[in-house]
Amino acid sequence: MSNSLSSPIFHDADKAREWLEARIWKNGPICPHCGVEGQATLMQGKTTRPGLYNCNACREPFTVTVGTLYERSKIPLNKWLAATFLIMSSKKGISALQVGRMIGVSKKTAWFLCHRIRESLRDTDLSPIGGQNKVVEIDETYVGGKEKNKHANKRLREGRGAVGKAPVVSLVERGGNVRSMHLPEVTSKTLRPILETHISKKTYLMTDESKVYPPITDEFAGHGTVNHSAGEYGRGVFWHTNTVENYFSILKRGIVGTFHHVSQQHLARYVAEFDYRYNNREGLGVDDMGRFEKSVPGIVGKRLTYRRPNEEMTAP
Repeated sequence: MSNSLSSPIFHDADKAREWLEARIWKNGPICPHCGVEGQATLMQGKTTRPGLYNCNACREPFTVTVGTLYERSKIPLNKWLAATFLIMSSKKGISALQVGRMIGVSKKTAWFLCHRIRESLRDTDLSPIGGQNKVVEIDETYVGGKEKNKHANKRLREGRGAVGKAPVVSLVERGGNVRSMHLPEVTSKTLRPILETHISKKTYLMTDESKVYPPITDEFAGHGTVNHSAGEYGRGVFWHTNTVENYFSILKRGIVGTFHHVSQQHLARYVAEFDYRYNNREGLGVDDMGRFEKSVPGIVGKRLTYRRPNEEMTAP
């Protein structure tokens, strides 16, 4: 298959449907109503829409999009796939306006479409990262807010962050994956359950000099720090948090340069997008098309209606 937008699946709805069926139904059609696999008949009437099956077990009709993010969408399936590929191949993200121009839909439609795709990228694997002889770097960054308030925050401990900014904490395993989350504030109390849930106790932790970490790192294999406030960003090749800082540089460039403004209500979805691309990066041997194909299973069971995101925020 062509590793670009010239692929037929991005221009022909039937080709897109056949491509999706081959990846969602590897061993034959699976009925989303009763779960029976390989017991469905393809309907072929003159007025029957392409790709409609009838389950021989429960007698219910279905297509490959039922039970997925694409269910009941009026947007052609090839445009869904094209939008997903654009997001997967844009290291620092791509705006809804640009996606809309490239696939031929309105800005409002593209905005909702992009949020659906981001929802499919949210990681459902919560198994701990790290392990014996592995290092996980932990740090936080702050997204949004006004520059004039940069040093005015009295609410966040240790004067970290700024008024109106949303904290994002990231856990990065060196040579491995990143796992990020949006928190209401960064304190020992809010971080403790994050570390206990997402990091193996056999892991060596690396952080900056923040006082929030020492009280909650005793149960791990070890805890090293670098003193950023004193201008120290690394000692040798081991003592540093450069890996997580590099991830933040990509995230910040995307937020500031591509999206310009991200509401706190949707921040988790944007972070999931950047996490997914980082965890399926070229450095791990995953190219744009491979990253796109690996994202497909995430659409199953994650239907997002138009009303849900609009209850949180209107399209920017």
